[in-house]
Amino acid sequence: MPRTPRQPRAKATVNAIVEAGFLSLSEHGVQGTTTRHIADLAGVSVGSLYEYFANKEEVFEAMHHHMVAEVVAMVEPMTPALVRMEIRDLIKELLFGFRDLLEKNQGRYLRYMSYAAYFAPRNHMEPIQRLLMNLLLQYVIHHPQLARLGNLPAMGYIMINGGVFTVLRYLSEPNPTIGFEELVKGLGDMVAHFVEGELRKED
Repeated sequence: MPRTPRQPRAKATVNAIVEAGFLSLSEHGVQGTTTRHIADLAGVSVGSLYEYFANKEEVFEAMHHHMVAEVVAMVEPMTPALVRMEIRDLIKELLFGFRDLLEKNQGRYLRYMSYAAYFAPRNHMEPIQRLLMNLLLQYVIHHPQLARLGNLPAMGYIMINGGVFTVLRYLSEPNPTIGFEELVKGLGDMVAHFVEGELRKED
């Protein structure tokens, strides 16, 4: 039965295996990735890998938790500044940060996200959605006029999921027809126009 790493050396081995999982997925895809590939890239034996993971699916699961932790680590420190920004500036700052995270290390996180639907839990985006919905709640607290929007929870859900999907789709395209800054501006304008229009209705 795989064991939980407790010593620093064991934790370092597990981290190396998880990072190797991202590399193998980038090189070989979901079907082509094997525990042998992952172990070789991590610089450990297959036996060492099996001390911590029963199969490649368990490595994929650990990769998922790692990816979620990276997103949380990006968003949480930004939150105090984000909630004080105007809507367009918030969206720009958040989406550029999201892009930079996905593209770092030769885009391994972006490739992971493109494959995640094949092996990640059905609710694999839920922790990120929850994080962003919490950001929305904090934003409303700092901009109390937004509490007048009766359909805010539903529209927040649609905009968060739609925005994340749009950015993933854009970054996955080999030759996008617009620049990323144009995309971000368009998303920011869409959200701002909706909010401004709804607030005018309430006046």
